Amino acid sequence: MTATATLKDYGQTHWDTAMRGLEEKTVGDAYRPAWERRIVPAIGHLPVTMITAGVADRAVMNWIAEGVSKSAVKNGLAALSRVMDQAVRDEVIDRNRVEVVGWQRQYERYEDELDDPRSLALPDWATLTRLADSLVAASSDGYQGWGDVVIFAACTAVRIGEVAGCRVGDIDTTEWVWRLRRQTSPGPGGLVDKGTKGKRSRKVPIIEDIRPLVLKRIQAANSRPDARLFVGPRGGRIQTGVLRKATHWHEVVAKLGYEHLRRHDLRHTGLTWFADAGVPLHRLQQIAGHTDPRITQRYLHPDIEALQNDGNLLTTHLRAPQRSPNGPQLRVV
Repeated sequence: MTATATLKDYGQTHWDTAMRGLEEKTVGDAYRPAWERRIVPAIGHLPVTMITAGVADRAVMNWIAEGVSKSAVKNGLAALSRVMDQAVRDEVIDRNRVEVVGWQRQYERYEDELDDPRSLALPDWATLTRLADSLVAASSDGYQGWGDVVIFAACTAVRIGEVAGCRVGDIDTTEWVWRLRRQTSPGPGGLVDKGTKGKRSRKVPIIEDIRPLVLKRIQAANSRPDARLFVGPRGGRIQTGVLRKATHWHEVVAKLGYEHLRRHDLRHTGLTWFADAGVPLHRLQQIAGHTDPRITQRYLHPDIEALQNDGNLLTTHLRAPQRSPNGPQLRVV
C-alpha cells in the first residue's frame, strides 16, 4: 500500500516521523502550513514514486507566478524534502529526487519580469528569424518545425503550451484569426490538453508574415481539423523542455548574445511588438488573455518625451500671470 500511496496520504501517515528532530514551532508554524497550502494542492495527488525534480520545479514556478512569498516557497520545499527523505528510509523510493535549485534566482527574475517585461523581448524580426534558423541548425535532425514554433509563438504572443495545443481547425484562414482554446502541458501520466491559463478562449490575429508558415503546417497535417498544427519531428506533442534540449537552446541563445532568453520570453516579445505597433491597451489585454490590465500596461512603451511635455504643461499652468505673477514659489514649512 505504501508503494502506491499518494504524496498526500504518505505525508499524512508518516508526518511525525519525517519531522522528527525539528523544533515544534518550526513544524507547526512553518512546515505544516506550507505543506497543506502549497504541496498538497499542487502535487499531493501524485504517487510518491512519481515525485521528481521536474514535478517540484513546475510547482515552484507556479507558486512564484502566483505571488507566493519566498519564505513560503522555502518552507514548502523543506517540508517536501523531509517527507521524501522518509520515503527513502522506508525504501519506497531509491533516492530523493527533489533537488530544486536556482529557484531564488527565478523568483528575483520573475519580480523583474513583472516590473519590466519589455526588457526580456527580442528587438526585431531579423533577430527572431536568426534565432529560429540557429535553433534548427543546432538540432540533431535539422527539424524546421522547431524554428516554426519559435516564430509562431513570438508573432502571436502566446505560451509554448498554447502553441502545442493549437489544432488546424482553430485557424480561420479566411479572416486569419486563431481561436485559442487550449494548451498542452505536463500532467499525471504525461502531457494533457486543458483550457487556457485564464480558462477562457481568446482570438489572436495571424499576421501576414507568418501566414505562409501556417499554410505549410496545415498542408503537412493534410488539413485535418483535429490535427495539431505543430508537432515534434516524430509527430508527438511539443513541450518547452523538449524544445530546449532538441535545439540546444541555452548554447544557441548565448552565442547570439541573448543569454537571458527563455522560451516564455517569446511571448514577452510578441506583446512588446504589439504594444509598440500601437495596439490599444484593451485590445492588447484581450490578445494576451490577461485578466488584470495593469499587467498588460507594463508592455506599453514608456514615452519619456510625452511625460516631459505633461510636466511642461503643468509648469506653464502654474506660471500663468493670473495664478502667480512671479511663478510658483516654494513655501517654507
